[in-house]
Amino acid sequence: MMLDSAQEKKIAVIIGAGPAGLTAALELLRRTDIKPIVLEKSTQVGGISKTVRFGENKMDLGGHRFFSKSDRVINWWLDILPLSQDGKNEVFEIQYQNQKKQVVPTTTSNQDDVMLVRSRKSRIFFEGKFYDYPITLSFATFRNLGFIRIVKIGVTYVYSVLFPRKEEKTLEDFLINRFGNELYLTFFKTYTEKVWGMPCNEIGANWGRQRIKGLSVWGAITDSVRKLLGRKNKDQKKTETSLIEYFMYPKYGPGHLWEVAAQKTVEEGGEIITGAEVITLHNNGVEMTAVTYLDSKSGKEITIDADYVFSTMPINELFKSFTHTVSSEVSDIALGLQFRDFIIIGILLTDDKLAKLTDNWIYIHDKDVQVGRIQFFHNWSPHMVQTKDSYLIGLEYFCTEGDEFWNLSETEMKALALRELQKIGIASDAVTDMYIVKVPKAYPSYTGVYESFPVVQAYLDSIQNLFPIGRNGMHRYNNQDHSMLTAMASVEVILGIYKKEDIWHINAEADYHEEK
Repeated sequence: MMLDSAQEKKIAVIIGAGPAGLTAALELLRRTDIKPIVLEKSTQVGGISKTVRFGENKMDLGGHRFFSKSDRVINWWLDILPLSQDGKNEVFEIQYQNQKKQVVPTTTSNQDDVMLVRSRKSRIFFEGKFYDYPITLSFATFRNLGFIRIVKIGVTYVYSVLFPRKEEKTLEDFLINRFGNELYLTFFKTYTEKVWGMPCNEIGANWGRQRIKGLSVWGAITDSVRKLLGRKNKDQKKTETSLIEYFMYPKYGPGHLWEVAAQKTVEEGGEIITGAEVITLHNNGVEMTAVTYLDSKSGKEITIDADYVFSTMPINELFKSFTHTVSSEVSDIALGLQFRDFIIIGILLTDDKLAKLTDNWIYIHDKDVQVGRIQFFHNWSPHMVQTKDSYLIGLEYFCTEGDEFWNLSETEMKALALRELQKIGIASDAVTDMYIVKVPKAYPSYTGVYESFPVVQAYLDSIQNLFPIGRNGMHRYNNQDHSMLTAMASVEVILGIYKKEDIWHINAEADYHEEK
């Protein structure tokens, strides 16, 4: 079936209704005469930032803080969901007082469609003990580490400063150069290897440069001293992301914002089609001409003529969909890109012990358990749990699609999660419900053929009306706000105020200069 291409407006087909895709749709509607048609494979918008519902309860796939060093993103979010009148806005305004556009509480016709202001607390569980994260210079920290380990941390850190590894080829090189060997072994190695499923000396240093380049021992020390002196951090934009103390959060989880954004997209003239699996991307090697998707409702293949294509689909799937033959040099790299997947097990409990825990999440560094991180959704937003005196947590397991853990039955997964929860000692077995969500291709991996990725990047740039955006679309471990910025910049390419190749420079921790 071919849709009528004789339309007044040009058409942009957007593959994926996650943060990048929906941002692109609204930006096109508000800044151009181009009509966006968003094709979403699943039945729910939001991508990995969606809110998962089971019963009356809600889960966040990973814990999404709504914080950005970009004024543009902050104001974009607040245009969708204004700050709630919860009496805490003055705290948030202090944190953002240096923004170009002042953040102020805004009223909305729907009092549910709001952003909450949340304080952040996270900890590390290591060798049966809890540590504040980021590490603080507290008595508890020194007591837990012990005299011998503290001496080792100090000595190896000084050694790394005086005699750094000359070539930072691996993530291990990167981390030891910045934190010293003992601190690396204590607070980085085990958790990182859980996430990626391989030794740190086999992971490229690029991951560290992108995700944690701003975190340092000196930064953690100065932040701890500031807190000990009772001084508030008045400009979070100049603060390393890992040290941010306050953030915004949609009342009903991250998907709440993207559901409202999708509604606005339709209201403003865009189109969103769910249950639409893209199967063919028609191109002639120079430009995209059309997109064919399989409609899950009718079972029919539908083709849309496209003047522009924005893609958030994984790059290996993108290349499999091309009608134009791509050279083996490029396609072999694109098809060989690797991902890390994860499974989150939601557990609803009535254990009053959880009422005393104020954590948003806890990193689990212990080797004795497989779980990598535990989320406390009732602390992200009290509205995530509807049952009184109940608490909702999520155990995150990092794995690879098809491996032993991924293939466990639901019964086996739930039993393992409960055993590990009790072993860590966070809660008892007062469980009232459990729910499992599998998330394939959650984390683009900087391993394998990734070092040759510039070849793929150059090919994608050569197709002038194709815009890879977002985490999987660019195979970049981007945060939500930077995925949005890639969409904004792509629209600006169409408007002639940004260069297509420069979109790749918007990475996970780089400041975005709007004047460009």
